[in-house]
Amino acid sequence: MPREYQIHKRESAQKSKIDYAAELNEQQYAAVSSKPGASLVIAGAGSGKTRTLTYRVAYLLDKGVEARNILLLTFTNKASKEMLERVNELVDTDISDLWGGTFHSIGNRILRRHADELGFDRSFSILDRDDQKSLLKDVIKNSKVDQKNKRFPKPDLLLSIFSLIVNTQESLEDVLFYRYEYLQEWEAEIKKIQEGYVRKKKETNSMDFDDLLVLTLQVLKEDEDIRELYQRKFKYVLVDEYQDTNIVQCELVDILVGKSKNLMVVGDDAQSIYSWRGADMENILQFHLRYPDAETYKIEVNYRSQPEILALSNAAISANSDQIQKSLKAAREGGEMVPALVTVNDPRAQADFVAQRVTELIDSGIEEDEIAVLYRAHYQSMEVQMEMTSRSIPFHITSGLRFFEQAHVKDVSSYIRFVVNRKDEISFKRMVLMMPSIGDVSANKLWLQWQATKEAKSGELPKSFSAILLDFKVPAKAKMYWDQMCYTLDELVTGDGESFSAPTDMIFSILEGVYDDYMKDSFDNYENRRQDIEQLMQYATAYLDVEEFLAQLSLMSSVDGDPSNKNNNKKKDETGVTLSSIHQAKGLEWKVVFLIWLADGMFPNGRVLEADDNKMLEEERRLFYVALTRAKDQLYLSYPMMNPKSYSGDVFQNPSRFLDDFPAELVDEWQVTGGW
Repeated sequence: MPREYQIHKRESAQKSKIDYAAELNEQQYAAVSSKPGASLVIAGAGSGKTRTLTYRVAYLLDKGVEARNILLLTFTNKASKEMLERVNELVDTDISDLWGGTFHSIGNRILRRHADELGFDRSFSILDRDDQKSLLKDVIKNSKVDQKNKRFPKPDLLLSIFSLIVNTQESLEDVLFYRYEYLQEWEAEIKKIQEGYVRKKKETNSMDFDDLLVLTLQVLKEDEDIRELYQRKFKYVLVDEYQDTNIVQCELVDILVGKSKNLMVVGDDAQSIYSWRGADMENILQFHLRYPDAETYKIEVNYRSQPEILALSNAAISANSDQIQKSLKAAREGGEMVPALVTVNDPRAQADFVAQRVTELIDSGIEEDEIAVLYRAHYQSMEVQMEMTSRSIPFHITSGLRFFEQAHVKDVSSYIRFVVNRKDEISFKRMVLMMPSIGDVSANKLWLQWQATKEAKSGELPKSFSAILLDFKVPAKAKMYWDQMCYTLDELVTGDGESFSAPTDMIFSILEGVYDDYMKDSFDNYENRRQDIEQLMQYATAYLDVEEFLAQLSLMSSVDGDPSNKNNNKKKDETGVTLSSIHQAKGLEWKVVFLIWLADGMFPNGRVLEADDNKMLEEERRLFYVALTRAKDQLYLSYPMMNPKSYSGDVFQNPSRFLDDFPAELVDEWQVTGGW
């Protein structure tokens, strides 16, 4: 037994049943059996990161460390549960006293013992998102913010801003300037609401999930006795997915470790892809600045992918300058095929290729759930969803709802549906419920007013909606938005009032007339949702008849109607081919992966190219690397040469600049014809 471990009370009573050297590869064993002190473990994709961490915990227990003196921090409850179950299988020791869980769950355990030091009762409530919105609505109502001339940001958006401030430790001014420029005019009011929200949580003895981190950090920093209590307790701290930690989590870990420096962090800087939610890759890159004596262990044997896929992945990420150098090596022998680089004419040809190839793979014996289609943004999956639906290929989506089921797509279509069918109560109410100060009661009153008009009774298409609707009685705060809605409805019919505008023109009028402002003030991912609506405009170019267009929307959506319908939230059938954004795919793997829309402006994202920021571009490249390393046996990379735009004509696209980062011989080039 190494001398360093003999300080612990419990010695191993018998020889460990685990032959660590035999059960681990050489690199894993070096990390698992490392001496006490600080350790940075760089575990590449598919290299057995979880195995390394669980065996490290088992190793510590075998060396006499008591379970109660070990802290294992993870990012998901699933990861924590799996690791602890695996440790329990490996050792005979009782591990019930081992503290293992997410950062938030560990923060909760500490605060349940010491919340009174911060002015809270230990019986504090934890607010979920709905609780937060309800509390924040009261704060906004009592703040008397003037909303007569412009819509104030919705609670959901404000909560996202508050969370970003906490997790990045940036000022409100900076967060608005760099991320929400269009909300800067509300800075003073938002600050007032933020302060009121903090007070309200204190008054109601409530904490949100961010508080579980920041208040834990606060009590540890402010109270020396409490800080030393946990530093003595946790003799060994282990952290999973360290590249995803934010500034608060990093500082929390450093404080809990204390003077012992017995810290093992495991992660992969090449898979750091969450800066947009506060993760700071500098935590892993600068680890040695905080722990100068730390040992570094690289685990580079990949058990997932065939060598040809790894060669491409290594070459792709090598273009990044800001990284810890490593090179994945395949444990597997040469595979079935070299990754394919597939050039297609346009998005429809791309979808046709993916669906056809998926059908062939399934016919060859590959299970549907061993195939994935990955993309940078959710809207990029629309054509693939349509093509798979038309071919009856089963699929499920991990990146959100099916395209036509999304709230913002349904919001826009509600305008069109009401104009076409003036008896559509659900669509009418959906439109008006987007306005401030209009709830279910007000919406119902407005509907009754509409029903009483001769135009509604006759069912005829009014020559002017505004001439009728502007006289309705609406709440004062909603008047400006009501007027905008009325004039927008006028634009959805032709100038003579005898027929409907083209579907793509209708969507453009709705977006620019009312819905763009609504999205800005309602959603924290405004840019993504606008891209979805622009994609819907592109889809609509195929239709001149608006009724046929609406029929297709309904057929492509499995759930229709009221946004409050509980069925909208039901769990999807998760069998079939996986369609996923790359962010959602991290940590998963499939035998076959299709990576689509590899064109500049699509991937890397257009906003990144416009910003001309190398850090942002390198994160996009890491995202590309994550996508490549999800594939085990076959990898298809595709890009459309042309992207039809409904409002600006056809756009010819350049291949993604990431495709220039590796030698041409690492891929097999395919040319697919067809499309629009």
